[in-house]
Amino acid sequence: MTKAHAIEAPRAPNVDLGFDVRRLDRFLRQTWIDLKGGIAIEPVGAAQSNPTFYVSYDNRSIVLRKQPAAINLPPLTHAIDREYRIINALAASDVPVPKTLHYCDDISIIGTPFYLMERLVGRVFFNYALPELNKQERRAIYVAMAEMMARLHQVDWAEVGLAGYGRPSDYFSRQIARWTSQWRLAKTRENVDVNCLISWLPKQIPPGDEASINHGDFRLANLMFHPTESRIIAVLDWEHSTLGHPLADVAHNCMAWHMRPNEFNGIRGLDLTELGIPSQDEYLAHYLACSERKQGITTFHLIFSLFRCAVTLEVIAASSRAGNTSSDNAVELSAQSVALARRAVELIEQTRRDGR
Repeated sequence: MTKAHAIEAPRAPNVDLGFDVRRLDRFLRQTWIDLKGGIAIEPVGAAQSNPTFYVSYDNRSIVLRKQPAAINLPPLTHAIDREYRIINALAASDVPVPKTLHYCDDISIIGTPFYLMERLVGRVFFNYALPELNKQERRAIYVAMAEMMARLHQVDWAEVGLAGYGRPSDYFSRQIARWTSQWRLAKTRENVDVNCLISWLPKQIPPGDEASINHGDFRLANLMFHPTESRIIAVLDWEHSTLGHPLADVAHNCMAWHMRPNEFNGIRGLDLTELGIPSQDEYLAHYLACSERKQGITTFHLIFSLFRCAVTLEVIAASSRAGNTSSDNAVELSAQSVALARRAVELIEQTRRDGR
């Protein structure tokens, strides 16, 4: 977390945040006339997604989330109007989300559309091993995560006003085609493993179709927990949300068991029993019990999720090279993309060896 940059309006900040803070300050004071003191801006995260900022005054603290200030954004990416819509829709559901405050499509304010939401106080865990917690607390965090995912998938998306939010059919075939196209646009070199996945996946889509709200990036770091309890107070970062097959979310959520500690803080190879962390099978069994589903994920779903993540990392790396994000780790992201594609192909090879 970077240090906050505070100013007394109308004085300009001494760090370039990518927009005119004085103009934002004037807009906010017109929107909430009771704001006291100077404005303070604190960037949140590495800005690889939609740039997010804490905006604080003496008597109020909120969150601002905006589109990147990029010239050529891919279609349907960084669509913060969709984020604002789904957070509003879920406000009346059993899934906790921050309270939305305002949406602004006037790009004259900070250069892009943005929205404002309440700032919550809680804990966000980025390491799946949860080193800061004890054994019992770790298990409770995983239990809460599985239960929240089940609650999300049980929300009636039509009833909460999300009809038309996505196409509720043929999710996997459309996603495979989309990420294949994204790979071909973003790749900087050939990758035989990705080519293998592009060929294998369309032929292995399981029969049956269903749709739920699909978060698209349901993982530990996108959940905010109560400051002292193992209770989730908000599900965050809805940038990739749509209507889709719930098992896509489940498989994405389970990638932690397939990634090593140096691969996005995964738990592969760790002594889970000693840590108090459930095995993937235990975790999935709890999700199935809570969601009242009979069918869980298959090897296809895991391979699909690894493929999508591998392509996503390559897309982010390409965006970084093009200057569309503030991230400067394009080489590292490409290397992680290669590793995840290899992991997916290893699962295919294992399936063939097992005769499945």
